[in-house]
Amino acid sequence: MSVTATYTVTGMTCGHCVSSVTEELTEVPGVTGVDVVLETGAVTVTSDRELDRSEVVAAVTEAGYQVA
Repeated sequence: MSVTATYTVTGMTCGHCVSSVTEELTEVPGVTGVDVVLETGAVTVTSDRELDRSEVVAAVTEAGYQVA
């Protein structure tokens, strides 16, 4: 089973921001892929299970950004 969800992350301004968000989200159990579009703030997370929104918010917050 593959689950894909897209979130809007605010505060990202550069490639380092993208790397930070990607790194934190990749550490969430079950996450198999992260695709970030810097220009729009769209973050698509692919996982092998349904993620709780709080897990995603916690990872993004840990990276120093916010989920809109």
